[in-house]
Amino acid sequence: VEEKPMKDERDGLYLRGNIWWMRFTSDGKPFWESTGTRNYREAGKIRALRISEVMRGVFVQDTKTTLDELGERYMEHAKVSKRSWKRDEQLLRDLKVFFGNPKLREIRPQHIEKYKEARSKQVAPATVNRSLALGKHMYFLAEVWGMNVGNPFRLVKFLREDNLKCETLSEAEEQKLLAAAPPYLKDVVLMATNTGLRRSDIFNLKWEDIDIEGKQLTIIMGKTRKVHEVFLNPKALEVVNRQRRDSEYVFTNREGEQIKCVRGALDAAVKRAGLKKITFHIFRHSVATRLLLNGEDLVSVKEIMGHANIKTTLRYAHSNADRQRRAMEKLSGSTTLPANDNHPVPEAASDKVASSGDKIVTMPVRKLAG
Repeated sequence: VEEKPMKDERDGLYLRGNIWWMRFTSDGKPFWESTGTRNYREAGKIRALRISEVMRGVFVQDTKTTLDELGERYMEHAKVSKRSWKRDEQLLRDLKVFFGNPKLREIRPQHIEKYKEARSKQVAPATVNRSLALGKHMYFLAEVWGMNVGNPFRLVKFLREDNLKCETLSEAEEQKLLAAAPPYLKDVVLMATNTGLRRSDIFNLKWEDIDIEGKQLTIIMGKTRKVHEVFLNPKALEVVNRQRRDSEYVFTNREGEQIKCVRGALDAAVKRAGLKKITFHIFRHSVATRLLLNGEDLVSVKEIMGHANIKTTLRYAHSNADRQRRAMEKLSGSTTLPANDNHPVPEAASDKVASSGDKIVTMPVRKLAG
């Protein structure tokens, strides 16, 4: 950037028009760069980040790498190292729709804030946060790969997620859905509502994972990557026994290929049944809630669901309101607590005589003057 006089100089920041520019030095050479923001405080954060890069020896002059180029390289990396790369592909597509294909350094925190605001009007906060997390990770890898373009996502706060709200499916709603579902979808839904398995764990289930005689299956949970044993109840076992065995996968389509998605069929069945929107994960929520309603303890439910932390299981405890209400109603019929040696019941204390024969001394009542 050609050096020209700028007005309103503050701490290495210069206001040109209504945008703050920053000046810093690397290897004795001065650099000028637009922060892309009118907000002085945000501009200061961006300059501090750039100076940090200089001090760590990772700063290089602006590269011409674009979002498309980084996205392409990232997806090559994700397909090898992540089971959930298809989800990343979808999230990356959402980012590209909003940002287009700018150079990486052209994306500023204020642009990300606008994305966050616009996207939150369309999807849940958790979905927005997953996109932000993807952007942050992609920029981190860009630094690892020597692009050194800074990471504007580090300066953006995630949205608050309402993790306490867990939608569930009643048994009546489940029966309506099953009646409206084609046979293959019906089996998938029954498997989900009788095991609590995640969608990916059901679709990736192989015959080698199932012990028919032992009535159980053993899998590596897709999310926690831990070995998880699931005992099959009669309904789940019946579903397994009626599947064809012409593939290594348990759930297959007419061509014998692994079922990978039932979103379209599920949405159509929900519409035919006249139900509100149902996502696949609601089946898992429903299993945890039903277990608690049936009186199972939290530790058992945690193990059945394969939760890594019991705090996750506690999210479903609020759904146990009916049982809690009955427990509290029992208190209304309780008798008065008996007195004990240390704390006698007040009404009985005034006339009680201690075992030694001495009367209990009471404090005299102090009368107010006047």
